[in-house]
Amino acid sequence: MSAPARRALALAATAPIAGAILAGPSAFAADKAVSKGTAGQLDPAEQKIADNLNSRVQDPRLGSDLSGVVLDAKSEKTIWGHEATTALMPASNTKLATATAALTVLGPDHRFTTKVVYGDGTLTLVGEGDRTLTSDDLDELAKTAVAGLKHAGLTSVKVRVDDSLFPEPTLAPGWNTGYYPAEVAPVRPLVVDGHAVTDTSLDAGQVFAKLLADRGVTVTGDVTHGVAGAGDVAVSEHRSGKLSTIVKHMLKVSDNNIAETLLRMTALGAGRPATFEDGTAVVRAVLSHTYGLSLDNFQTYDGSGLSRSTRIPARTLAEILDLTTDPRYSQTLKYIADGLPVAGEAGSTLGPEWGRFDTPDSRCAVGKVKAKTGTLTGAIALSGLTRAQDGHWKVFSFIENGSSANPNDIKDALDGLAATVNGCWA
Repeated sequence: MSAPARRALALAATAPIAGAILAGPSAFAADKAVSKGTAGQLDPAEQKIADNLNSRVQDPRLGSDLSGVVLDAKSEKTIWGHEATTALMPASNTKLATATAALTVLGPDHRFTTKVVYGDGTLTLVGEGDRTLTSDDLDELAKTAVAGLKHAGLTSVKVRVDDSLFPEPTLAPGWNTGYYPAEVAPVRPLVVDGHAVTDTSLDAGQVFAKLLADRGVTVTGDVTHGVAGAGDVAVSEHRSGKLSTIVKHMLKVSDNNIAETLLRMTALGAGRPATFEDGTAVVRAVLSHTYGLSLDNFQTYDGSGLSRSTRIPARTLAEILDLTTDPRYSQTLKYIADGLPVAGEAGSTLGPEWGRFDTPDSRCAVGKVKAKTGTLTGAIALSGLTRAQDGHWKVFSFIENGSSANPNDIKDALDGLAATVNGCWA
């Protein structure tokens, strides 16, 4: 069954959302709503893209293992493909699948909660999956908690942290030991200021204890792990920003820790345990059952793409992105397109500080391409969207594995392929 036919059996339609160029999927959705074409011969503009890509993928910087595809967002026609169904290591392009599942299961307006409860002389800081919690947020929790303690005539308290929401293991299959805690921390539901430490829960508890002490409450003993008691009394609560905002930030800067937390919270949202195994199973279920995508050769082991065991074909990544161009799904998935880094956008993974889209071949695509990056040793990927010279939106995905070229040179080559899809590098 074709992808369009599978999707016809999927979600009910949702209203398209208005938006501007490179600011959301609505422009793509508007195109798509006009005509649902079928695969056929390429028009001259599409043929030019295909011919140029056929030539440029021979670039020695790209090595011999490349999976690539270009789709027309309106007709869903395959304009070009090169080993498009071959599964390769996609690195952080995996986050596109994680984001799709999180938004679908939890909803764009979902917020994560951090609580403080009291019982038996102990304040317990309870983590519930907010990877964006800040020390200012903790200070507000401490302020409210201290007010309650003083009102009850209490001047000293013990502090513990409850991170029992996420069971072990905290490390995913395929993670190199050098990845943590700098690239990704062992996954726990409690963290403050994104601290890159081995035990983020204990660290958050220690920050909380200091904030209590700063407000005049004596904290006795060390901060410990524990589980909040059934009879503990709620003292204070903090709610995160909306999931839609968190997803956009996660994609823009490729935050591994947020991705891993979202994977586990998505599993919980689907009624399953908050584990890597259950999280990735939910991702598969969402992509295949909810959206009708084929998952042939699709294997994931984490939410961030750091696992060196993960394999995804370029076609699957392109089809995930193509969902954001469909009016039926734009209410839920538009935040993925919103969060994609824009070529030349400072502060994103496609910014000039990373040397992206700064060659004579690709510089013309600055501001015209938005795409998710992916980088691991031996694996570089780029999957995104661009309005081509024919005025039609194109969805592309390129994954390279195993090239012996300098990684920066490989990225330059992939940027050139994206500029080719746009058509500005003619």
